[in-house]
Amino acid sequence: MHLRDGLYCWWICRYEEARWALADPRLSRDPRAAVAEWRAADRGRRLEDESALGTHLLTLEPPDHTRLRRPLSRAFSARTVERRRARVQEIADSLIDGFRSRGSAEIIGEYAYPLAISVNCEILGVPAEDHHYFRQWTSNALANVPAPRPDAYLRELIAGKRRTPGTDLVSELIQGDLSEGELLSMIFLLLVAGHEGSVALIGNAVLALLRHPGQLALLRSRPELLDSAVEEVLRWDGPMELAAWRFPTEPVDIGGTVIPAGEPVVISLAAAHRDPARFRAPDEFRIDRADNPHLAFGRGVHYCLGARLARLEGRIAVGTLFDRLPDLALTAPVEEIRRQPSFIVRGVHALPVTFSPGGHR
Repeated sequence: MHLRDGLYCWWICRYEEARWALADPRLSRDPRAAVAEWRAADRGRRLEDESALGTHLLTLEPPDHTRLRRPLSRAFSARTVERRRARVQEIADSLIDGFRSRGSAEIIGEYAYPLAISVNCEILGVPAEDHHYFRQWTSNALANVPAPRPDAYLRELIAGKRRTPGTDLVSELIQGDLSEGELLSMIFLLLVAGHEGSVALIGNAVLALLRHPGQLALLRSRPELLDSAVEEVLRWDGPMELAAWRFPTEPVDIGGTVIPAGEPVVISLAAAHRDPARFRAPDEFRIDRADNPHLAFGRGVHYCLGARLARLEGRIAVGTLFDRLPDLALTAPVEEIRRQPSFIVRGVHALPVTFSPGGHR
């Protein structure tokens, strides 16, 4: 397939091939495995970028990937994430309290984004007054817009944590064996990109339920389906349109086609999740879908480290919103709801809603 900028790639759309490709170690994420013309075109961030922001978990393979991922495991473990449940609930309630008396809100800017970025920044130890920086940085990165990068801020943050360490993740990473470049790149990835999936998940879930009143009524009658509803959103309208670029380290046969070494491969998660060979009635949104082995968080060594946290945020944010604002409704036609201008993340740009002022406490 040829892309808009003239580059080409091999496109994987079927579920079984996508599932296999996500975990095959011969399909490397390291751009240094790419053919020369792809590297020369500077797709994505080069590893030799002088800012060092391109060398992180999304562009490295074992053993470096394993070494960099290890110090993050405890912060995103099941036990640690579960301990954040009360705080996520507190943030969700506080945000709704801030707009429920108006009878209207914009769900992405006033709810999904501040919830996800607040949780993320608290984990990393970023001051609350600095949270507003990250939305613009993330938007620029996802839309591939040339703009100043957060290098200076991140270096200052690291320097401050060296002077006065805390109990946050950045302070913990500083005590480890990461190089200065690896540390900078790791914090960049966690701060700027770490919350975007949760924002998209929350927005997509709210939109999906409002578009399908029958499914929303089912959720209201059977609140125990909330977990299943979030999983169905991850399949039907997941936050990641595509998986990260892959580059075969040797010729690889995928679905009967041999892809030469180094040629770029794109895995379409959105297409795989609508594969009728794997999912019954794949275009239907069913919150009680029992057989739902979606690939929204990847597979193998690159399985999303923040999957547990994203699920927790999604379940609390969506459940709390519809519980406290039972007559929530869109204020714009579905066809006018704009998506984020990104080739990778599939999220709603803005989601205006109305409801009865006051709602439930």
